[in-house]
Amino acid sequence: MKLKREFFERDTLEVARDLLGKIIVREIGERIIKARIIETEAYCGVEDKACHARHGKTKRNAPMWGPAGFTYVYLCMGLHNLLNIVTGEKDQPEAVLIRGIIPLTGTSEKFKSYGPGNLTKYLKINRGLNNHDTIYSRQLWFEDDEFAIALKNITSAPRIGISYAAEYRHKPWRFILKI
Repeated sequence: MKLKREFFERDTLEVARDLLGKIIVREIGERIIKARIIETEAYCGVEDKACHARHGKTKRNAPMWGPAGFTYVYLCMGLHNLLNIVTGEKDQPEAVLIRGIIPLTGTSEKFKSYGPGNLTKYLKINRGLNNHDTIYSRQLWFEDDEFAIALKNITSAPRIGISYAAEYRHKPWRFILKI
């Protein structure tokens, strides 16, 4: 079942946790690529010193101010496109970084996981899908296949790569599904 906007309009930390086990789907022409989400990271608005919104609205981060369920795709270190999904209320810039997946199609390697830079390569996601509405899209969306997750299989940990955000770097806003 395709996720509806209401799923993303909730508290960002809840959405980050609840995206674990969900399916991200990418359609390119006749080809469908699917992956299970196994790691996410929450970014909680202008107060969050690790969030791109901390310095206000810019051309780059403008999608974060939009409706929940839209994408925020940006280039990291000039190398990798990273995929975020906007969460919470409109004009409250929050998002969840999709940090890890396990491919479900197109690979013979079982349970090989991809990190945030490589998952966009696997799913063929670039900045052309920035500010893209995943709710009505035929190119990129999220599904719930009711994959059973035991709470003991979910852990939280500090976010990665945010040493510049001293008071926020130890918050356990990274969520990991152990499969």
